[in-house]
Amino acid sequence: MMQDNHKTEKLDEADGLLKQGRYREAIDLLENIHGIYPEEESVLLRLAWASWDNGHKEGSIAYWEILLDRELQRKVFTGFAYDELVRIYKQEGEIEKLVAICEKTVQVQPQDVGLLEELGKAYLLSGRSEKAFDTFKKLTSMEADNPAFYCLLGESLMAAGQTEACEEAYRQAGLIDPDEADRYLFRAADSYRRGGHFTPAKKLLIKCLEIAPSNSLYYCSLGDVLVALKQPEDAFTEYEKACQFNRPHTAAFYIRLGNALMKEGLFTDAAKAFEAALLFDASTPCRQNLEEAYKASGHSPSHSPNI
Repeated sequence: MMQDNHKTEKLDEADGLLKQGRYREAIDLLENIHGIYPEEESVLLRLAWASWDNGHKEGSIAYWEILLDRELQRKVFTGFAYDELVRIYKQEGEIEKLVAICEKTVQVQPQDVGLLEELGKAYLLSGRSEKAFDTFKKLTSMEADNPAFYCLLGESLMAAGQTEACEEAYRQAGLIDPDEADRYLFRAADSYRRGGHFTPAKKLLIKCLEIAPSNSLYYCSLGDVLVALKQPEDAFTEYEKACQFNRPHTAAFYIRLGNALMKEGLFTDAAKAFEAALLFDASTPCRQNLEEAYKASGHSPSHSPNI
């Protein structure tokens, strides 16, 4: 009982120091407590947070790793330290460490779908598309009725350059969840677009619009693909449709179009898009974009219309 009272008093003292921002003093005290009570995880938890707040990231991670090792030894995996380490490694861009800790955890909990999903995503971040595919393929066998896992499978297939198989995975997600079929096709189209495969992206976006003809996002995305295909007139047509279905966002849509056109070097067309935004709403913050488009297209800013 005396030991418990001593520990509680010291922890209260450490908490008081932490509240005052006196991290170094708190850490020294907590390390002393840890030496006396090495199995007390609340002390390790305080040390992990205090070290991070004191700018000692490596020290903080070391404490989280101790906590994770203890989590992995239990029959019931709580995952608190694991979640924190995953967050830190993503935040700090430590992808190899992220992969390592995900692999380590899955070795102990091989049937945990959440851990497997995180491992697959880590593989994708690290560029290991084949390992990501194997992981997501396992998940689709474990939960064959989960459309999210087919989407992740599709993402890994796109990363591996297997575009047709990627599209099929997204279509399978749509078969599982037919009410959201257009959303899965859109994700496939977006994967094509991000991979520079604009023609199949266009085809899928048209299919999305056949299913959901009032979805402004699909019209805008189709317009973006048409810009990438150097078809600005057709892109304007699709954006005009987007505006028809969502008038309040007209200015924002035209700014988006203008930015896409600027990126592709279609400066005259970009100027037209920014003009359209300003004609709809003169307070729209894109006048600088318009001036830049005029300059890039060879027109003097002084010739810009009085909008």
